[in-house]
Amino acid sequence: MPDTSRRILLVRHGRTAFNAEGRLRGLADPELDETGIAQAHATALALQPVGLLAVVSSPLQRAVRTAEIIADSSGVSHDIDAAFNDRDYGPWTGHAKADVIAQWGSVDAAPGVESSATVLARAMEALDALIRSSDRPIAVVTHDAVIRPILARIHPDLAPDVETGSWAEIAHTREGWAILSVDNTAP
Repeated sequence: MPDTSRRILLVRHGRTAFNAEGRLRGLADPELDETGIAQAHATALALQPVGLLAVVSSPLQRAVRTAEIIADSSGVSHDIDAAFNDRDYGPWTGHAKADVIAQWGSVDAAPGVESSATVLARAMEALDALIRSSDRPIAVVTHDAVIRPILARIHPDLAPDVETGSWAEIAHTREGWAILSVDNTAP
């Protein structure tokens, strides 16, 4: 059984208008819509009993606002770490994801898109640093393009939904990272 005090809750930010429209967000900085704010508050209430040490987020306002709501609800600090920033979709930022896939076969094949490997490398380095200084759970509010590669590295056959406002729990063990749960949502 993993030491659950050495765990990270990977929280996807609340919904934005770009999410609702199926657009690639990347480094665009849309704010949470009304649904996203409600998701952030519901997630914050659900995470209160966890006993968080802190909340860390991407610098993008959709993640920052979600993190602020969670941190305020749990009475803990909120820090920003650019390592948890969204994937850079380059010239495809703001385009409909379905259109990019139709044109290039996948988002990964579209020219100018930051590689998943680069996203994973920066995020894993930051997670490893966080867990070394943690004796209680930490919530990391980030993006699906960050959460998916992390979960895939730990469990390659897993295919989580990673909806807005959801979270996954991972723990660091003597053997490395382990997944405790995925696709958790507030009631």
